[in-house]
Amino acid sequence: MAGGSAVALGKTFRRCSCRGENGKELGKACPKLKNTRHGTWCYRIELPAGAAGGRRPRRRSGFADKDSAQAELDQIRDLLTLPDEDDQAALTRVGDVIAVAIAAKKPIPPVDQIRQLLRARVETLEYPTVEQWLLSWLPTKKRVKRNTYRSYESQIRLYLVPYLGSIRLDKLRVAHVADMFDAIVEHNAEILAARASKDLKRREAVKYQRPVGGSSMQRIRETLRAALNGAIREELLTFNAAKWVEMPPADRPKPLVWTDERVEYWRRTGKLPSPVMVWTPAQTGAFLDHAIHDRLYPLFHLVAHRGLRRGEACGQRWIDTHLDAGSMDVFNQLVQYGWETGMDTPKTDDSAASVALDGDTVLILRAHRKRQDAEREAAGIKWVESGLVFTQEDGKPLHPADVTEHFKYLARQAGLPPIRLHDLRHGAATIALAAGVEMKVVQHMLRHASITTTSDLYTNVLPELARTAAEAMAKMIPRAKINVLGLSSGTHQPDVDSRNDQENAVETTKPQVSDNANLGSCSTPPGTRTPNPLVKSQLLCQLS
Repeated sequence: MAGGSAVALGKTFRRCSCRGENGKELGKACPKLKNTRHGTWCYRIELPAGAAGGRRPRRRSGFADKDSAQAELDQIRDLLTLPDEDDQAALTRVGDVIAVAIAAKKPIPPVDQIRQLLRARVETLEYPTVEQWLLSWLPTKKRVKRNTYRSYESQIRLYLVPYLGSIRLDKLRVAHVADMFDAIVEHNAEILAARASKDLKRREAVKYQRPVGGSSMQRIRETLRAALNGAIREELLTFNAAKWVEMPPADRPKPLVWTDERVEYWRRTGKLPSPVMVWTPAQTGAFLDHAIHDRLYPLFHLVAHRGLRRGEACGQRWIDTHLDAGSMDVFNQLVQYGWETGMDTPKTDDSAASVALDGDTVLILRAHRKRQDAEREAAGIKWVESGLVFTQEDGKPLHPADVTEHFKYLARQAGLPPIRLHDLRHGAATIALAAGVEMKVVQHMLRHASITTTSDLYTNVLPELARTAAEAMAKMIPRAKINVLGLSSGTHQPDVDSRNDQENAVETTKPQVSDNANLGSCSTPPGTRTPNPLVKSQLLCQLS
């Protein structure tokens, strides 16, 4: 190999700094070198030529004995044998690393470390810091969705680099990651304390800051974990510190229904009982009745009945909408990138699926298409043919943020408690479950990847139906002394003494018939339970 000659030229020797009468070093001529304790041991080696060409002889002194000098020389020889014979560029890089270490009077890098960096094709043959790795990893993620890329970039810029960036990648440990999240939690407390402070300057300093929630911290962790997995694939790491850090569970609030008590609490305090609130069927109906003459009513009707996401409704195309068949294919969505918008595929692979349409929704969409045709004719050459179901008056795509603001405006006009536009989707799921629709059907309607996601989110049913189910369950429990506490529920059963008297009376009067005769008068065969619709009730199953 190219480094063979360099290895052959390496040797150890002993030298001293003694000088003669003329002031020049005596070198090998020093008579004291006959004493083995005089001077220090050194080595000299010819490194491979650098990128600019030319020889690179290097030497290092200061070793206490020959064995120490020989050991380091052998280490350099081993390093120079790592590159393939025909990989002159790699050999040059190894020589660069050795030359830098000798010039800086630093230890020669371990053979295993350089071997690992060569396999990972790291140009400088030095372990990158966490910041260097993250900034080199991010551009490789161009195939992810644009908003996912934006999320990676912001999490790296705002959290991962400030807290972890200076740590050498291979030195990153679980404790470092845990310390980062502890620091974020402490900063959250500082923000909340500043907001509650009477000091105007403190409040102003955090005016545009907001605490990092549990879900956001989970996403920060997942970004770091993905980046470190990339380093593992490149053989820079064998351990992913982000995988093993203990995290609090993500704060994913479940939808709560706007009951009368919660509405009263909100009107009195101005506070929402939960970040995710859902209208009752009556409240949803009141909103749709109020908005029925609005231009965007068909969009709100579709979201409220079939649970589409905002971007999916804004990006729905006529070519994917099959009114004669009563269905639509959700294959597109209009996504916000900051304020800019663009078309993209749905949120997940499972989100790209067909959704059935009820008859009323089909009629509303037919009427909407007629009005859109009239708008196209009125606009003439100014019409923009986007092919979308819901557009502006000139055919241009809607802006999702404008749709949200218009929804909030209509809800305030209707005098209803506030919900997000996305909560119409939650409401569609909750109402469907309360109507007895099976959880699996609701999963398909919402296009969730797992039924677990659906059941975890929508275990709450509408209060009036939950109360009905509770009454039905109470009536299933036999009670002997139902009137003692003034109970009105429960199946009345006679007390023990009266029941025994009744059984004795029946035994003396009832005719003695055979089992076969009994079977003839029975509507079900022996061993068959009397059908009870409550046992199979979908609502009851949810409450169990």
